[in-house]
Amino acid sequence: MTSERNVGVIGLGRMGTGIAKRLDEAGRLGGAWDVSETARGRAGLSDDVAIAPPAQIAQRCTFILFVLPGSAEIEECLSGSEGILAVDGPGQVLVDLTTSRPGETKKLAGLVAGRGRAYLDAGMTGGAQAADAGRLTLMVGGPDEPLAHVRPVLDRIATRIFHLGPTGAGHTMKLVHNMICHTIFLATSEGCRVAEAAGIELADAVAVINAGNARSFISEARFPNHILSGTFDGRSAVTNLAKDLAMAVELEREVGLPAAYGPLTARLLARALEHGMGDQDFTTLYRALDSLLVEESGTEPVA
Repeated sequence: MTSERNVGVIGLGRMGTGIAKRLDEAGRLGGAWDVSETARGRAGLSDDVAIAPPAQIAQRCTFILFVLPGSAEIEECLSGSEGILAVDGPGQVLVDLTTSRPGETKKLAGLVAGRGRAYLDAGMTGGAQAADAGRLTLMVGGPDEPLAHVRPVLDRIATRIFHLGPTGAGHTMKLVHNMICHTIFLATSEGCRVAEAAGIELADAVAVINAGNARSFISEARFPNHILSGTFDGRSAVTNLAKDLAMAVELEREVGLPAAYGPLTARLLARALEHGMGDQDFTTLYRALDSLLVEESGTEPVA
């Protein structure tokens, strides 16, 4: 293993595998881990990468990237006799790429700071396709010096990096971003369902939207690639969207501002979970939206 292979990735799901492969191809990945044996087996990393639990990754890596469901899973990786903090690692930089509550992020940052590490929260957007291609956008919170130190690593997986302020700022912006993104997806879906019900072909409706001011990433990419195509393979589950919106609504309440669209989107996604859609691809919400809206409004759609 070369000295450049000093980066570890913990979490080999849809996003983590793409990130790990990019760093492996760049000769930077030294270790990787996932609690799922299946995920570890299908990651497809080179023989130069040690598949090892957190403490062993901490022994060999200067930079550790967490691509996990949230703060609870990161804390498990940090704690205990087999955790990262059981190993001396002065100067290590830990990068939290999850979507998490900013308050919990600050607690983790304080925990690792007491053990000589730096902690950056780096919310990411772009989806699994961008992770595969190394074209993520990162929203970073935390101190300047650790970010400068880890920047060459992040440049391998992201094309745009925004340093937004102190610890928690990155995850705050990620919640805001996801609330807007998921709300736009449902609003676009509602409009397109209306167009279809009125006799307009979905492809024509999307083409018009994309030629006008209502266009968005949702209409320009999600609809053509994952809905019009009939594949419904946006590579993120409904449960992830529901989790994002629940945290975003908490944030709205914490800052004390009035909110309407975030809570509505959160309720619709919660209803989807109640109907057993949690593990389905989020793009399948397009087909289920009519029934979710009927339940939300308590009325039947107009014939």
